[in-house]
Amino acid sequence: MSAIDEGIVREYFEQAGFFVRQARKYALTARRGAAEEVIDLVVFNPSWDRSRKPEFFLFASELPFVNRAIVSIKGWHVGGHFTPSTLRNQPEIFRFLEKSVLKEAVHFFPTESEEGGSGELMKILVLPGLPTAEPYRSQAVAMLKEKGVDAVISFRAMLLDLIDNVELNRNYGKSDTLQLIRILKNYDLLQDPQLDLLSERGAPKRGKE
Repeated sequence: MSAIDEGIVREYFEQAGFFVRQARKYALTARRGAAEEVIDLVVFNPSWDRSRKPEFFLFASELPFVNRAIVSIKGWHVGGHFTPSTLRNQPEIFRFLEKSVLKEAVHFFPTESEEGGSGELMKILVLPGLPTAEPYRSQAVAMLKEKGVDAVISFRAMLLDLIDNVELNRNYGKSDTLQLIRILKNYDLLQDPQLDLLSERGAPKRGKE
């Protein structure tokens, strides 16, 4: 996971009011690391809406229903979509779902009597995208759910929301990610994402997250 990928995911959750914590401060080597080394980010929503569970495909409108989660970031942007074949041939994708990892992740969150309670620990996978064509899309979703993934977020969805929310007349000096987006928007190098956002948020109905 690169610092850029982590920065995008961190900003996405922080902009939605989450507390975000990085579980480790160093990069993994090729060896099989300990449980805490597998955790990319843990997120906690103090304003959790208990009325229902979030949908499998997470967009900004679904984030209020997330209380606490372990987040695994797979920014393999060159490879494109995560096909069923990719999921079968890359077992490391699911390493964050192991019992030892989840047990370690629980220690990063407040207890039930702190910060507004404690909901179910969600397992969220951040990835470039899933196939748009059937039956590959349905197969990939079924495989993710079978493995124990509770929700997925695409980098495209996160970037569209961040671009839409960044203001040209605001200085984001404490965030390199948001400041870069602001600069690109200021020089008209990023188009208004409103139309893309509408299609992106409605995409699950037409086979794209």
